Amino acid sequence: MTRWSEQRAAEWRQSVGWLLGCNFTPSTAGSQLEFWQAATFDAPTIDRELDWAAEFGMNVVRVYLHDLIYQADGSGYLDRIDEFLAVADGHGIAAVPVLFDGVWHPRPKLGPQPDPIPRRHNSIWVQGPGSEILYDAERWPPLGDYVAAVLERFGDDGRVVAWDLFNEPDQLDRDTLRLGSRDAKAAAATALLDRVFDWARSANPSQPLTAGVWEYDEDRRPVDNDINSLMLGRSDIISFHCYEPLEHLNAVIDALSEHARPLLCTEWLARSAGSTADLLPTFGDRDVGAINWGLVDGRTQTRFPWKSWTEPVDDNEPWFHELLRRDGTPYDEAEAEIFRSTAKRMALGL
Repeated sequence: MTRWSEQRAAEWRQSVGWLLGCNFTPSTAGSQLEFWQAATFDAPTIDRELDWAAEFGMNVVRVYLHDLIYQADGSGYLDRIDEFLAVADGHGIAAVPVLFDGVWHPRPKLGPQPDPIPRRHNSIWVQGPGSEILYDAERWPPLGDYVAAVLERFGDDGRVVAWDLFNEPDQLDRDTLRLGSRDAKAAAATALLDRVFDWARSANPSQPLTAGVWEYDEDRRPVDNDINSLMLGRSDIISFHCYEPLEHLNAVIDALSEHARPLLCTEWLARSAGSTADLLPTFGDRDVGAINWGLVDGRTQTRFPWKSWTEPVDDNEPWFHELLRRDGTPYDEAEAEIFRSTAKRMALGL
């Protein structure tokens, strides 16, 4: 199978409407492993918090899966994904599953996870595949089995709106910092992502495939490198991350619009970096789907900023990500109204 035509991608956009949502992890989970392992899969919290997302006007959530859980508990894991999709669908919410992730801890382990380090952003989040697999191509075939199994089960499921194949595959981590370069990771991640596109395309899903651009040059154009060329050249729809203010966001949208495909921003909202809820009407006006980072303050601790990895922060730090407190009340009611009003306006086609 080949990449979708521009016409098919445009028809997909018309069929799904304007997408508004969040990157969702239940507040009781600090990582993909806590989200999906049987011992910590928290259906009541998922149900409650997705109801709050729907009240904000959201119609989609981006959720991170993990290959290790499939390897250990294939049928059980697929059933839990099915249960999650059923709960989300009950609230009028579709999903963008993320199959692999190149961010934070490079050596994931199944089983009970450590408690988060207090006030540290995403302190127990894990990569998938782990570095021991990423750097060893001979260990990639089981990853293909995982991709095939997930897409065989859900590749024609109306509750899934798109597949995000690999989040920030070449992102810095502890290993790359120790080596003083991420060149080796970038090379391995690019090769693996190309393979993942092959595996996913072979499953012939009815939903589009994408992998999101996240790094830009000083003109806010995608950095000219192999992995961005791969992402932009093989994705059916163009997804991207942008945690920057309005001027820079518009420049990124301008650059990516040149590809003549629907645009979906799969990560935004970092208040102290200038990416605020005030940007949401711009996403609507420019017909760009908007999936912000985070919903409920919880074990991911992403209400605290990225700088919490390198310097101390206290509980009075203005929230970086997240929209809701644990009891469901908004961090900022004015933000909540922006979400609700923009969702209503876009639903009415205004």
